[in-house]
Amino acid sequence: MRERWFGATGRRVPQIALAGEIDLGGALVLETLDDAAIREAFDHGRPVVVKAATEDAVVAALRRPEVASVVVDDPKLVALDLVKLTYG
Repeated sequence: MRERWFGATGRRVPQIALAGEIDLGGALVLETLDDAAIREAFDHGRPVVVKAATEDAVVAALRRPEVASVVVDDPKLVALDLVKLTYG
């Protein structure tokens, strides 16, 4: 399982997690990518979490280094082969 830093908290979290699996306390949780909100949260050390329902949405969110984790409802999305999706 690949992990990312959860903002400036010092915690590491799964880069893709099922809803309810990780504590999102203190995080900015977004339904869609919002450049201004992401930048502001990141600049203040606040973790950024994006909810995603599709493979494309997961990949788009994880392309952003500011995003700590992507939260999904579909267990199939947790097992995505991100290397294959990114590099073919």
